[in-house]
Amino acid sequence: MPTHDSGATRLDALIIGAGFAGIYQLHCLRDRLGLQARVLEAGGDLGGTWYWNRYPGARCDSESHAYRYFFSRELSDEWQSTERYPGPAEIRAYLGHVATKFDLRRDMQFDTRVTAAHYDAVENLWRVDTARGEKFSATFLITAVGCISAANVPDIPGLKDFRGQWFHTGEWPHEGVDFRGKRVGQIGTGSTGIQAAPVIAETAGHLTVFQRTANYSVPARNAPLTAEFQRWVKDNFEQIRAVAQTTVNGHAFRISERRVADVSPAEREALYQEAWDYGGLQFRGTFLDLLTDRAANSTAAEFIKARIRAVVKDPATAEDLADIDHPYSAKRPPIDSNYFETFNRPNVALVNLRRDPIERITPTGIKTRSGEHPLDIIVFATGFDAMTGTLFKIDIRGRAGRSLRDYWRGGPRTYLGLQMPDFPNLFTITGPGSPSVLTNMPVAIEQHVEWITDCIAHLRKNGIRTIEPAEASVHSWGEHVEECARATLLYDAKHSWYFGANVQGKPQVFMPYSGGLHRYRKLCAEIAAKGYEGFAFDRTQPASLPVRAAEFAGAAAAPGV
Repeated sequence: MPTHDSGATRLDALIIGAGFAGIYQLHCLRDRLGLQARVLEAGGDLGGTWYWNRYPGARCDSESHAYRYFFSRELSDEWQSTERYPGPAEIRAYLGHVATKFDLRRDMQFDTRVTAAHYDAVENLWRVDTARGEKFSATFLITAVGCISAANVPDIPGLKDFRGQWFHTGEWPHEGVDFRGKRVGQIGTGSTGIQAAPVIAETAGHLTVFQRTANYSVPARNAPLTAEFQRWVKDNFEQIRAVAQTTVNGHAFRISERRVADVSPAEREALYQEAWDYGGLQFRGTFLDLLTDRAANSTAAEFIKARIRAVVKDPATAEDLADIDHPYSAKRPPIDSNYFETFNRPNVALVNLRRDPIERITPTGIKTRSGEHPLDIIVFATGFDAMTGTLFKIDIRGRAGRSLRDYWRGGPRTYLGLQMPDFPNLFTITGPGSPSVLTNMPVAIEQHVEWITDCIAHLRKNGIRTIEPAEASVHSWGEHVEECARATLLYDAKHSWYFGANVQGKPQVFMPYSGGLHRYRKLCAEIAAKGYEGFAFDRTQPASLPVRAAEFAGAAAAPGV
């Protein structure tokens, strides 16, 4: 356990991370409950994932009028986004406005990486150490570290010998990278790679995209927002909030109630074309059963593949890009700005790694089975050790020194994505087992922060020292999370990062909750209303009866996420 002398800073609550989650959690605990709270952030400023993700083409894939806080009408009136899909700079500016409005920076500490958090059962305190040698203690510890924050650099032989430059999109240099005239190799074609490739290609001498897995993508149709639309957003705040908080995925649009079989093939084609022309994630809301019926899903998949073949001029390249091995939206569904068009440029080439795998990185490039590709710069658009990776960077130990890493050795196990047994008063915002990455994140974050805030208020009001879930509740919730995933086509893409498949050696467990944010919100409210059913208080009191998986059955068949 970290040893703390009298010099440790004593707090009521300590929050790790200064993104959307940490910022709002600080506001709620400090300004609504009156707690002495502080945020510790590894980065040099607030922003969370948007502090680190500044790669070329980086942009939010949620529309700006929904990618925001909804707890304050006044805040919404004060801030207007400029684009349909905001970039990192605008998102950081927005969060900076929030921090200034509520005077939050005075309780935020930057350039402070938490290295250890150990629970002291005798004192009922979390004792926290930082890389700077500072020590803190707090009754409540809240992790707001983000779901996709731990960069995943694949273990490819020879990387240390590469004489050029290499970068990961999730840890991009803030001064940028000069690609002018350079031979660039990009590994990865998930949502990040799909955003980055078109922008890199604009200045690179040559760009080689190494495709590990072909992917669907729908045009974003990003554009500046008109004054008329900005007025509409301001005038319809309550309506937008109501929709976002009652939908499956937290976006400000509803998924259609019609099924694919309800319309003729001609009508279906017209509806897909209309959604394609409009752009964005609403494409996946064209029909209710796209994520629950394979035949229905195949109609969307074939529509997108046909568009790829129509856009990409070289037939062989088009076939490689359209050779997609999973249902549409079973993996994170990207949206793009001229991604497929980029492969029509004379300075862009595609390497299909399934046919021509990477053997090693050489001092001067990347060697595949067919030969070497000379490169000056390598860009890893290889994603993250999602959901658990950032938490594992901290030595978190609960009662009797129980390690979170050991507890999650077989995959993450939580109750509601919020807590784990033997880790009293530790809350994880949008943790594994919550809707998290299957949603428009700020909406999911607000729900979690408000639930945690109400829970802490309940504990303090009733003189309860600690809260943690019963092990039986964790087991039941895990069964329910698995049941919901199996009810959708999400379970058919077991090579996705939703399962942790992108990280070598990581247990293959479906991590997010796919029962829908609207259902999850209702379940959390009901559990709280029943005296926090399934949680144990203070360990000297019996836990509430564990919630059985059957009680969640109404949420099992998610229509789409």
